[in-house]
Amino acid sequence: MSNPQTPHPEPERRLASATLVQADVLVVGAGPTGLTAAHLLGSLGIRVLLVERNPTTSNDAKAISLDDESLRTLQAAGIDGAVYPIIVPGTGTKYYGVGNRPLVHARGLGDQRFGHPFKNPFAQPDLERVLVEELRGRPDVETRFHTRLFSLEQHSDRVRVGVGPSDGTGPVEHFDVSYVLGCDGGRSTVRELLSIPMRGRSFPDVWLVADTVGDPHDQRYGMHLGDPSRPTVVVPGRDGRCRYEFLLHPGEGLPGDPPPFELVRDLLRPYREIDPDQVERAVSYTFHALLADRLRDGRCFLLGDAAHMMPPFAGQGLNSGVRDAANLCWKLADVLAGRAGDTLLDTYDTERRPHAQAVIDLSVRLGRIVMTTSRSRARLRDLLVRTAMHTPQGRRYLTEMRYRPNTRVRSGAVVPFDGKNRSPVGTALPQPSVLHGPRLQVTRLDHVLGRGWSLLGVGVTDADWNTAAHAGLPAGKRVSVVLGDRYPHERPGRTAVADADGRLQALFGGLEGRFVLVRPDRLIAAVFRPDQAERVSHSLRRFAPGPGRDVPVPVSDGPAQIDHEAVPPRPAPVAHPVIKSAAKTQGGPR
Repeated sequence: MSNPQTPHPEPERRLASATLVQADVLVVGAGPTGLTAAHLLGSLGIRVLLVERNPTTSNDAKAISLDDESLRTLQAAGIDGAVYPIIVPGTGTKYYGVGNRPLVHARGLGDQRFGHPFKNPFAQPDLERVLVEELRGRPDVETRFHTRLFSLEQHSDRVRVGVGPSDGTGPVEHFDVSYVLGCDGGRSTVRELLSIPMRGRSFPDVWLVADTVGDPHDQRYGMHLGDPSRPTVVVPGRDGRCRYEFLLHPGEGLPGDPPPFELVRDLLRPYREIDPDQVERAVSYTFHALLADRLRDGRCFLLGDAAHMMPPFAGQGLNSGVRDAANLCWKLADVLAGRAGDTLLDTYDTERRPHAQAVIDLSVRLGRIVMTTSRSRARLRDLLVRTAMHTPQGRRYLTEMRYRPNTRVRSGAVVPFDGKNRSPVGTALPQPSVLHGPRLQVTRLDHVLGRGWSLLGVGVTDADWNTAAHAGLPAGKRVSVVLGDRYPHERPGRTAVADADGRLQALFGGLEGRFVLVRPDRLIAAVFRPDQAERVSHSLRRFAPGPGRDVPVPVSDGPAQIDHEAVPPRPAPVAHPVIKSAAKTQGGPR
């Protein structure tokens, strides 16, 4: 049984095309989310075709904040080193109240809990350029710009898709892939084809955003100026770039209309003088708080703005899309490699939708509180913040941004035993520096864990390791966590790490005698005693490949070895116009 969807009629001359493409996954949309997904899949040995309807990457500096979790995901794909030169690492945000008097400087957690600085401004065109350039080293990823998705037809074992030139001047190629990832933004073609509605609300307030160059600022931190007369956001970037956002008064502008230079100049005057050629982009727009009804439809998935849209006040729009990619891509790799069954893919929606909704809600609340136009509410806000800053708990809550929802997964591919909130199950494993190898090399923990599942034993015995080895746990890398000042001796079949700076002890000190099962996306799947290993394995069997499997297939470390007999057969590859680099030009929303 098939489910055909065709949003745009294809002329008869196009239907004559029967050229097939060799790919396991079609990624639609080459914005930050789609590019990240392509990198993650390609680094795991998955064949990817990435298509983008625009002729190049976008020149619009939409997103401006990359957080520590996103940098960790890029680290997993091996490209964090290429991204660091384009960010301003380790900044924060200063919040101001009535009269633009200082309230709080929020820096986030300062200990680089996930191995990277907490908040990092950047310019989206620079990020997209770097991600596209880094795809040159991915032999399993083919990238085509000026190419759009015209149709998709779902079958039980594949998706038949039609892609062709965006302007309709060339033939549409029809071919089969195993999965389709819709990373094509708020106006998603994939979402339209699947008839998936988005629910939520749009806001009437009109904001003007101006990206400038040649800015004389010397600050590294962003500023949220909460005077109710004109709420404003200022985010300095690298190399003289700066982002300004102003709440417009009624009659000053309409969404989508290009604002006149005179208005931009007048709004910027309290901060700097500006010439027309120093305005890189200026646009008026409104915000949306929307979430798709479902993130999976058969063999198709929605990621990024195609799945959820939110106001920018929490700086989590792009970062939420990167989280989507991190959550989904390892699952696709395990299923395509025959290591897991289709039920594992259901956990993408189960795990990501609640967190996406929580981040949307936070973004809306922050906008109402920080950017209120009510003078009485603004005064009350300022009083509450200043009062909280006089208490240690309140100060930590505000300065460390503890109001940001964590990524705890309560239902999905996790095995919580007690359901207690203090359990680390379902949370992201921190990434401290560790001592590793016979030379006690200082390295990040993720470098030791590799790309697959990992099983960490905290002060457990050789007999405990034997018990775990016979339980059928999906662990590709086995790591002994050595606490105290003991030497990390390696054993056949497992490596060892020791504390480098006190953080490993703080992280695992309360878990001695237990195992910690970590997923490829660094979420903690289970924490258990050796005698509970069989229970954990039994719980994970629901994700095993095929009916009647008694134990999960052991997960290997490193790139996936794809079982191509389990996916639709492909003909020999054909020649394609592959875009290896991108020039800057105007792009549409993604």
